[in-house]
Formats: sequence, C-alpha cells, structure tokens
Amino acid sequence: MRLYLASTSPARLQTLRAAGIDPIAVPPGVDEEALVAAREAASGPLQPPDLVQLLARAKAEAIVGAEPDGEPIDGLILGGDSAFLTGGELHGKPYRPDVAKARWLAQNGGHGDLWSGHWLIDHRGGAVRGAVGRPDVATVRFAALDEAEIDAYIATEEPLLVAGAFTIDSLGGPFIRRVEGDPSTVVGLSLSTLRDLVRELGVAWPSLWNRR
Repeated sequence: MRLYLASTSPARLQTLRAAGIDPIAVPPGVDEEALVAAREAASGPLQPPDLVQLLARAKAEAIVGAEPDGEPIDGLILGGDSAFLTGGELHGKPYRPDVAKARWLAQNGGHGDLWSGHWLIDHRGGAVRGAVGRPDVATVRFAALDEAEIDAYIATEEPLLVAGAFTIDSLGGPFIRRVEGDPSTVVGLSLSTLRDLVRELGVAWPSLWNRR
C-alpha cells in the first residue's frame, strides 16, 4: 500500500519515514492565502480546526489525477496543514524575521495550541473511493528565552517557514518545556490520528510500512 503525501514539508516527510512509511511526496500547488480569503469572504472568519481542515483537504484533492513517476496514483493520498493559536491569534508561517521575532516575544515563556489538519483520500485502483479527515491539537509550553537566544534562533531561518515560528524536532526543540497531546501533532502530522483515519478506510496500518 502506497501513501502519497500532498505536501512539501520536510518535517512531515521525516515524521512518516521515522514511523516506517516512505511516502511519495507530490507538491499540491495550492494558493493557501487565496483559498482562505475566499472562504472567509463567503462565510466569515474560520476557527482553527476549520482552517487547517480546509487547507489539508484542498492539498489532498489537488493531487488527485496526478501521475508521479509517470504512473497514476494507486493508494492513499494525505493532505495536511498546521496553524498555531496563541494569545487569541492564529498564526501560520511568519516568513519574515521581524514577524518571527514579534511572535517569539509574545509567546516566550508562555503556551499555545498547535492545530494540525488531516485529509485522507482512498485512491486505490486509480480512482477516488472515499475520504476521511479530522483535526488534532496539542498544547505547547515554551521555555523562557533571553533575547539573544531568540535572535540567534531566528538568524538560522528555521522559524520562518513553520507554523508558530518554532520546531520541536530540530533547533527549536530545547525551547519547548512540555507538549500536552500527541507530540507528532506539533510537527504537523498526528501519527495517532492518521492511524485512526487509515483504519476508517479499512486499511491495516502495518500495510503502509515500506521503510526499514
């Protein structure tokens, strides 16, 4: 059973590989900002679980019909997205150093909720047979950093392209005191939630193992 990952996130890819699954990564090419803006213009502000599910689903559906390696998709398609809620505000990737620093100064020594969305399409046999999805959330509690540490971390550019401006599986790991919930949710993909979704589609989790 093959898993197709509709994402360019190195963290999601590594998380799956560590769990014994080497997916076929396919860039979804979704304009996330435009999609969110259109949905909010039509129905008002999105709550965190709705936002991450909207984007996770869009990413998964975007690669239906793709032919990675010249072959039609035959297996399961996974789309994922993440956003960080802290201080009553929802944050995606900061992109700019000044934005990343402002976020760190606000969340330093505090906590927030990392939401991850999951959308799984059953595409066995080269056609859509069904789909399931669910968001998950983990609470992250941060250590108190001095400003020199914050500046040094931002200078690595690692925080610029991750939701909440931090990682748990790389340089940002020592800055996290505790995680309440599935730790892999903080990386952007809850493995326990994914297992539940895989089983809902009638697929045995061990059938996805293809990496020694």
